[in-house]
Amino acid sequence: MNAPSPQQTPPPVEQLTYEQALAELESIVTALEHNEHTLEDALALYERGQALLRHCRRLLEEAELKVQQLNHDRLEPFTPDDV
Repeated sequence: MNAPSPQQTPPPVEQLTYEQALAELESIVTALEHNEHTLEDALALYERGQALLRHCRRLLEEAELKVQQLNHDRLEPFTPDDV
């Protein structure tokens, strides 16, 4: 997924899957690293990136909570031999 230009209306962050949000966040980081945006556009991209980051963190926290619940609040260390 490419970083949306500030003129486009991207989908609401809350509707994105973790993978979609992460891909868009990576695109935004790449776009900002190339310094090809006006200050206003760069700030809009940065703001979208912050929202995507918060969304990704929330989804990861929810996944961790679900794993803890499935393991009865006992997270056990993972070793490749367990597979």
